[in-house]
Amino acid sequence: MSSVKKSGTYVLGDREVYRLGYGAMQLAGPGVFGPPKDPETAVKVLQAAVDAGVNHIDTSDFYGPHVTNQLIHKALHPYPASLCIVTKVSALDPRHVTRRTDTGGGRQPAQSGS
Repeated sequence: MSSVKKSGTYVLGDREVYRLGYGAMQLAGPGVFGPPKDPETAVKVLQAAVDAGVNHIDTSDFYGPHVTNQLIHKALHPYPASLCIVTKVSALDPRHVTRRTDTGGGRQPAQSGS
């Protein structure tokens, strides 16, 4: 039994996924932003993760506009029926969200006076 399967499962929406997934944050380039140094290796890493039994991948457009999502598509499309790709959009209170600039830098939005 692989380590992924030994991690146990939990319910994510209407899907049952292994607790050990893959965090796509590590696919991005320096500073967790933009394209990786070696995109073909990133594709191979994703394929190896799914081959090892990973059935959910955590991604976000925050890691560089479209970069990780494009790598996931290139590596795994058409997606296996068992694969769940999850993403983060934003925190509930936009006054406390760090946003990225188009070059990957972070900035804190202005706080409201309320």
